Amino acid sequence: MTAPQPAARRSIEGPAGPIETATDDPGGDSEFYAIVCHPHPLFGGTMQNKVVTSLARAFRDCGIPSVRFNFRGVGASAGTHDEGRGESLDAEAVDLWAAEQWPGRRLIAAGFSFGAFIAARLAERRGAARLILVAPPVGRFDFGTLRAPGCPWFIVQGDADEVVDPQAVLQWSRGVVPPPRLAVLPGVGHFFHGRLDELRDLVVREVRSD
Repeated sequence: MTAPQPAARRSIEGPAGPIETATDDPGGDSEFYAIVCHPHPLFGGTMQNKVVTSLARAFRDCGIPSVRFNFRGVGASAGTHDEGRGESLDAEAVDLWAAEQWPGRRLIAAGFSFGAFIAARLAERRGAARLILVAPPVGRFDFGTLRAPGCPWFIVQGDADEVVDPQAVLQWSRGVVPPPRLAVLPGVGHFFHGRLDELRDLVVREVRSD
């Protein structure tokens, strides 16, 4: 079996200047591509976060190319943190670039923590075919301003999350129509320590479910 190729690093132009990206492309003819958004930049979040790279591996295992990227002010990406406003624009710029790389394919928006909020915005603004949220920070960002996704969506949440209130996530998700498919993992904290393979397997199963 051929070993996976390392992610291709490149800089693309964004609204605040260059955006640092990493693309995993397993080849093939999948009908999808994925954009993966990382956790909060002011708390150490980068595209190298282990949950983020686990999501990218899940998409690769499904034969789907994915693009991770650093939000403005992180790594080699220009600009400064903008409380989610500019970061949403960064995500849209990456998606516009990706749509040119894989014409005719449909977007899967995915994100972890702060990145889940940005991914949900991206899905709304760019018409995603699927939305995957890991530990969405309900209560920390205004998810009430988001419209219900017009696509299948999936939430993975640990019930021992020390950053995001699991009950807030459950309450919010039950109030959205149509509701998401939801996986609550017992004993799992915010960063999925020791459970990253389980997270990856859940995402693979979800993507292959249709």
